[in-house]
Amino acid sequence: MRHTPRYLLEDDDEVRRLIRENPWATMVSATSRGLVASHYPFLLEEDEERIVVVSHVGRPDETLHELGEHELLVIVQGPHGYISPGWYAEGDVIPTWNHVTAHLYGVPELLDPEENYRVLERLVDHFEQRMPHPASLALDENGSRRTAVGTVGLRLRVTRYDARLKLSQNKPAEVRERIIDGLRAEGPYAHPALADEMARVGLRERPSRGHDTPLPGRG
Repeated sequence: MRHTPRYLLEDDDEVRRLIRENPWATMVSATSRGLVASHYPFLLEEDEERIVVVSHVGRPDETLHELGEHELLVIVQGPHGYISPGWYAEGDVIPTWNHVTAHLYGVPELLDPEENYRVLERLVDHFEQRMPHPASLALDENGSRRTAVGTVGLRLRVTRYDARLKLSQNKPAEVRERIIDGLRAEGPYAHPALADEMARVGLRERPSRGHDTPLPGRG
């Protein structure tokens, strides 16, 4: 991503939060045959020392990505949207696009069939927990295990990441409030989730920082 120190996100816990709230991610590999991209859900594993995520791919994606042979990029995208200068002060006419994004890097570890199945169980249970009558792979374990043969599990121990919270931190507080109000109102660029993200970061800023200071991070 473009180097923008004002918007750098360098807080591991904030990156973990982004992954938890936005599990659908993009995998990108620079393979011997060129770039390959795929899209899969990722879940965090609890690890105090580093960020670790698990997922699976459908065969033959593990071969197409050459998983385990080189670094993998996983892109996690949070709320994002167009910011109109109609919400700015008079005379400020340059629009922008606010976003919360993390690029995760590491060499993935391929899981054996049993651990892959446990990851698949966890994925289903994680997303089904909101349903009134949650489904489970255990309801048909034999059939689920036959299906699981067509997948390959992976664990990514993130060795580095590049993340941004670009949420109009360069604007005065009153302009940020107008942007938040605009995103929450009805209109072509309404985006309540992005408004909530801006408000959350703004609340973190107020106790000890002025409106021009990015949070979290050290950029």
